[in-house]
This record gives sequence, structure tokens and C-alpha cells, in this order.
Amino acid sequence: MWYWLLTSTTYGTWLPGDARGSVTSVRDYRPGDGSPATRIEHARYGEAWEPQAKGLRRSAESTLKGPPVLLTPEQAQCLLSEFQRTASHHGWRLSAVALMANHVHLVVGLPRETSSVKALQEFKSYGSRVLNKDFGKPKSGTWWTKSGSRRLLPDEEALVAAINYVLHRQANPLLTWSNSPHSN
Repeated sequence: MWYWLLTSTTYGTWLPGDARGSVTSVRDYRPGDGSPATRIEHARYGEAWEPQAKGLRRSAESTLKGPPVLLTPEQAQCLLSEFQRTASHHGWRLSAVALMANHVHLVVGLPRETSSVKALQEFKSYGSRVLNKDFGKPKSGTWWTKSGSRRLLPDEEALVAAINYVLHRQANPLLTWSNSPHSN
């Protein structure tokens, strides 16, 4: 079993050009980077984040299909229950969850043959279904941004650090949950 830290933001809450930095598939030219024809793509783990770019953010905002999605405490509770059901249904080990208004972190153990991409998509898909049923679809038609972050936790030290991060290092969580012995 491999453990992963999965993260996804809610729709429209962390756009390319954001002041917090961003990792995007947006390609652009950079003056002074050695060649005017050099294209830069910041979309891979380990690469530097893009700094704030107000024009890029405004451009991204103009393409939104609805207002940014911010979760409520009631929606967070529904999502936690659905994430637990999803993990149980697939035989995954859900170790820790933090739900904030604009993003979610999950620490989950997956069989080695299970793709972390698939797992994140399953959590978001089943979570969206219960939110749509209980609260209606958001104006944008989606609760989540496309894709998300998937970080492999290669050893117990990384697992413990990720659980600590999820449970104790989030600003203003709507809720946190763990069933891990590492969650003290």
C-alpha cells in the first residue's frame, strides 16, 4: 500500500496568477530568460511556482462559468461522510482529512495498482454527487477545479508529517478528521 497526500481546490478559488503563486499549464514567453522564443510551462511538481500576475488572474477570472465555490460547514460534513464511504467502498485507507472553504486535503493509503489520479477523481466525483443532491449544483456546474495535487508519501516519516500538516497546520478548517494512530 502506498500513502498519498491528495489536495484539490474548489472551483475558481485559486486561479493562475494568484498572489499565493500558482502551478499552471499556462504557457508564456518571458523577457530576459535567454531567448524570446522560450516557452515556459509551470505545471510539474518541483518546479517554481508562478509569481503573482494580475493580468493573468483577471484573464482567468473572465473565463469562470460562475462565482468561486466556497464550502459551508454543512457541505464539509457531507463531503467527509462521502469521502469515508468512497474509501471504504474501494478498500482504501483514509487516514486524515481537512476540509476548508476553498480546498480539501486527504491522506489516503491506496493499493499499489491504484492510480492516485483515479483516487482523487473518485473522491471529487462522489463528493460532487452528494453535494449536488443535497445542495444543488453550483452556478458553474462544478464544485472542484480540474485535477489537483498528488504527493506520494514514501515512508512513515512523510506519512506522519502529512497527517500532522492536514490536521494541525490548516488555517480556518471547517473540519478535520483522522483515524490514524499518527494523529496525536
